[in-house]
Amino acid sequence: MDLARSLISEEKKPKYPQPLVLAVEDNDDNLMLITYTLESLGCKLICQTDSYSTLLVAKEYQPDLILMDILLPGLSGIDVVRYLKKEPLTCEIPVIAVTALASPEERERILMAGFDDYISKPYMIEDLEALICKVLGKKLNPEFCFDLQQ
Repeated sequence: MDLARSLISEEKKPKYPQPLVLAVEDNDDNLMLITYTLESLGCKLICQTDSYSTLLVAKEYQPDLILMDILLPGLSGIDVVRYLKKEPLTCEIPVIAVTALASPEERERILMAGFDDYISKPYMIEDLEALICKVLGKKLNPEFCFDLQQ
């Protein structure tokens, strides 16, 4: 009987565990858009508005992805990503810059600092969804990304 219960409970488990995303954004409206986007993709979310605590949170929770604003109070997102990429516990976590800095020179500077990708504000939610699907790939339930691939 216990074996039957364990088999049934295994069937109820989701095939795709929710990826964990750390969003670092100091603007409430932008954070609300990011939250909406991540929830629509079936992601779990940790929000940070403080660049200093971001380093500790990333090391403790080991998210699958970090979405980071560049213009933050305290340390800039560029400074934070440099620390993250030097730290053995966080160096493999993909980090996407979500920023208002949109010139080609700024984009190059941001990518050279260690970001894995980049999206400039204002952005279309569909563009952010597509970028997250591209980075998280098989960690996401394909049903959430199906419409984006058509």
